[in-house]
This record gives sequence, C-alpha cells and structure tokens, in this order.
Amino acid sequence: MMNNLWFVAPLIMGIVLGIIFFGGLWLTVQKTIASDYVALWFFSSLLVRTGIVLTGFYWICGDRWQHWLAALMGFSLARWAIIRLTRSTEAIQEGNNAP
Repeated sequence: MMNNLWFVAPLIMGIVLGIIFFGGLWLTVQKTIASDYVALWFFSSLLVRTGIVLTGFYWICGDRWQHWLAALMGFSLARWAIIRLTRSTEAIQEGNNAP
C-alpha cells in the first residue's frame, strides 16, 4: 500500500503550486486592468510566481524524476481547474451560458 502512495505529496504540492501560479496570474490580469503600471505588475508578478513555483518544485521533488512527474501532473491539473473556474466566472459576469 505504501509503495503506491509515493506520488501523493508531490501531486498535492503540484496542485498547490499550480493554484498559486495560475491564480496569481489571473489576479495580476485583474489588477492591471485599471493600473498605469501594467508592465511593472506583469514583470514583478512573473518573478514572484516563478520563484515560488521553482523553489517549491525543487524542495518537494529533489532529484527524483517520479516526484517531478507527479508534481507536474498536479500543476497541470491546477491549470485546468483555474481555466475552468475563471471561464465560469467570466461567463456568469457577462451573462453567457458558455461552458
């Protein structure tokens, strides 16, 4: 049983890092709509988000490729979820019934 759970911690960490990265990107886009410093917001957000994600990946995965694979799967799942959630929010705000 324990041998089959090697991927759980990296998978969950990948999901958390994906939520931080893509959720942060979505928040950055929302913030820059009314900002005079669009380039500064995007560049600083990119540096912070990338730094957090890379540090988290190296911390949780180390040199084990299996952990990297699980973490990247979680990261991709979080990307998919953020896209679905933000599309649903935008559709509700615009009054569309698009999926």
